[in-house]
Amino acid sequence: MIAHSPNSTWRDPILGQFTPDIAAVARLTVVADPDQLLAEQGVIDGIRQRGFEIVPFEDHIAFRYAYERRFREVWDTGKETNLVVVLRATRSDINGLPFDLLEQAKRDQRLLSFSLAELFPSLAPHVLTELDRRDLDAVSAAQQLFKPEPLGENATRDFLLRHVFGLDPAQMQSDAELLRALLRRHYSGKVIPRSLDDRLIQLLRAAGRWREWPLDQIVPSRSSFLEFLQERWPIFVRRRLASSSGGLGEEAEPYGLQFTGPADLPFDHDDIRVYIDNLFTDGLLAPIGGTSRVLVATSWMAVGIAGADGADQASCFRKLLQLLQIDGPSSDSDYQAWIQAATRWAEVVALRWALPEELSAEDKDRFDAAHLLIEQRFSEWMVAHYGALHSLSYLPRPVMLHQIPRYMAHRLAAKGTARKLAVVVVDGLAMDQWAVVHQALPSRKWITEEFGLFAWVPTLTSVSRQSIFAGDPPFFFRQSLNTTRKEEQHWTRFWDDRGVGKGEAAYACQGMLEDDDVFIRRVSQKLDLPRCRVLRVSWVGRFDQMLHGVVNGTDGMHASVRHWAKRGSLWRLLDAMLDRGFEVILTADHGNVEGCGIWQTERRRDRRRAGRSAFTFSLTLCCDRTSPRNIRAL
Repeated sequence: MIAHSPNSTWRDPILGQFTPDIAAVARLTVVADPDQLLAEQGVIDGIRQRGFEIVPFEDHIAFRYAYERRFREVWDTGKETNLVVVLRATRSDINGLPFDLLEQAKRDQRLLSFSLAELFPSLAPHVLTELDRRDLDAVSAAQQLFKPEPLGENATRDFLLRHVFGLDPAQMQSDAELLRALLRRHYSGKVIPRSLDDRLIQLLRAAGRWREWPLDQIVPSRSSFLEFLQERWPIFVRRRLASSSGGLGEEAEPYGLQFTGPADLPFDHDDIRVYIDNLFTDGLLAPIGGTSRVLVATSWMAVGIAGADGADQASCFRKLLQLLQIDGPSSDSDYQAWIQAATRWAEVVALRWALPEELSAEDKDRFDAAHLLIEQRFSEWMVAHYGALHSLSYLPRPVMLHQIPRYMAHRLAAKGTARKLAVVVVDGLAMDQWAVVHQALPSRKWITEEFGLFAWVPTLTSVSRQSIFAGDPPFFFRQSLNTTRKEEQHWTRFWDDRGVGKGEAAYACQGMLEDDDVFIRRVSQKLDLPRCRVLRVSWVGRFDQMLHGVVNGTDGMHASVRHWAKRGSLWRLLDAMLDRGFEVILTADHGNVEGCGIWQTERRRDRRRAGRSAFTFSLTLCCDRTSPRNIRAL
């Protein structure tokens, strides 16, 4: 049993096993970690700060290669480095490790084991395993504060809903209270296990108060909840305007709503209004037309009414900069805070170059100051925390590009998920350019959810894109770092190692001069192969030409990207995949930034080149067919 001291965190018993004294006498530690506790950023950072390097044991050949090259060769030269081998298995299964490692760990008495059952003895471990490891801080605090007696599975779920996620059905007595709870949950973007969502829905249904609400859709799905709000917003606006004008006629009941439930939601409740402004500012809700902006000019509702495009964009631009200033991440924030900031900054950059009029000097200064600050803080964060990212778990969502195929393999093996998967990689698409592409998304019955992940540094195509198809950090394909010719070989090997045969794992890469429509037809032929279950698509040619041919800076690049998006090639490709029952992940291998001129004295001329950022975020979009036409973007 692991003992806890008052005010301790759940990490303390783990980090207490990694001290400078131990590092001085034992170069190798083996840890049985069935619950992936050593895949949490705080634990990884703490262990690395104490001088230990973590290597997960997932594949015999890959591990042996890393062990011999990174550690044994160093030890043989007389140098010291401390290795922590993490086995995602129980202690009883640890004998699967290579004999020499196991014997040395036993000899040094460095054979450790950590589990959720030991750290949280009062809570059902089966339920805790479903949580994002970042939520364990809140679990630990709640356990110390409330000191629960041993709880069963449903009682544990109730405890977590109430004390970790702030979702207490007993406290939801009105539409406004239910709406506030769902807004708080979905605006944060927090991932809640499906079993907890199911328990929440069960308890709400049992109260008999929410029979008409589409709880099965809007509780687990952020995008469904936002669409639910979007189609209710114009109803609310029309009724409030009619009421304020003293209109006596009763408005006809709305029809054709996608979601069941009350037509009129209490958007004007004080606890609800605090979220509405940010939802529109962040682009999660779209302002509606058909209503004169003059009628709401002095009202809080104005943020949700479309006005002149330039005025709306300028207002949104300033509000997003203000949100970044108030709620921006620091060099000590976790990786998720930086992904959220990157998404918001991408919207700022897209708006910056979409404004029809030149920015004022004040707005330019504000933009430049925000840009400088975010670059500086992210650079500091990278130095301190980037090295730990590759060790984080790819569940519930991937964190780095090389985890995408591992995540796909997990979904392919999981019950109740899609049976066919595809990944589409758009070469070099930056997040601000994705914001431009997304604005051109035509009307589709797609429900989209998005999350970001990190590319490998340096973000060269041959490094970062290969990692997507190899499913490994670049260290494992160091011989091919300067070429992309082995991508298909990497992809086939990854799936072959997981029992997916060559005929079931297909590959398609656009040629540099290949027309988009010709490429889509070629991809469709791959999709129609009877045995095809896993497909990888590289969209290289068109975007690469735009990237290297741009001469007008970021605004020129955005104009080219917008034109490409409006042509619809990307949407037709997604349609082709969805129509054949594929779940699709859409990502980029790296981003890009506008490069400064390079003065070459020997040729006396100025060269302008597009440059890749030293760091970048990659956006992943996941699509599935759980409903007739449903994209679930991660």
